[in-house]
Amino acid sequence: MTPDPYVFAPSYGPPHHTGPSLVFAFVGDKLVIGPDNRLPTAAPLGMSRECSETLVFGSLNGLVCELRVWPAATALPSGLGTAHYRQLWGQWEQGQLDALCRAQQLATWIHQNRFCGVCGQPLRTRPDEPARECGACGFRAYPRISPVCIGLVLKGDEVLLARSPHFPAGVYSALAGYLEAGETAEECLRREIREEAGIEIDNIRWFGSQAWPYPHSLMMGFFADYAAGEIRPQAGEIEDLQWFGKDRLPTLPHPSTIAFRMLDLFYGGLVGSHRT
Repeated sequence: MTPDPYVFAPSYGPPHHTGPSLVFAFVGDKLVIGPDNRLPTAAPLGMSRECSETLVFGSLNGLVCELRVWPAATALPSGLGTAHYRQLWGQWEQGQLDALCRAQQLATWIHQNRFCGVCGQPLRTRPDEPARECGACGFRAYPRISPVCIGLVLKGDEVLLARSPHFPAGVYSALAGYLEAGETAEECLRREIREEAGIEIDNIRWFGSQAWPYPHSLMMGFFADYAAGEIRPQAGEIEDLQWFGKDRLPTLPHPSTIAFRMLDLFYGGLVGSHRT
């Protein structure tokens, strides 16, 4: 079967091509973007300093995707700015967003791993695997992935949704939190919902996962059933917390998010008018 050319296909390695490519340029961990929210087309981008890292990280629409990283203090040429993943929702096709998700996490990894955490010497990027290696002691720093559990809690035909002070105005979503050392995903979800909502859950079941470049997370989605307790929003973390039925859903996260997809599946595709 011929692969869909609009699906991003990840890979890794040094530049090996001579034809055109899609260049994802970063200054530090910030994506360089043109005024029309498109990728700049000029290969050197007119930067005032030499590119510090260049690697191939996949392909899209028949074009090699190339990551180029400049030091964070590099001045941008006139007409260029920076953008982040969320700013490009609705403007880029999904395949290009998938490519950006990988590029963003790799750029963050390079930016945050300049020196060895063991002996302090400079790290270099290996050409054969995504690893930053110390030439002095041999330590390798791999791209960091931070697992996050997100749970849609169900109570009959109602769902538990919360509003964080960090969300866009009016938006509610499912509860989520980072795994702690030594926890299972199920233990993390029970703890987070107990801390943020004051209730107990059971019948946890898997939904799916989503790479999430903020800056290097993996969202792991679950459905769970309400078991006991009265909802109580955690002070300082949750502004509001309510049970919602499909007839009075609040403004929801963007359709690209795993939270929206879980809600859409539970309500059978009836939540589109509530998206933000």
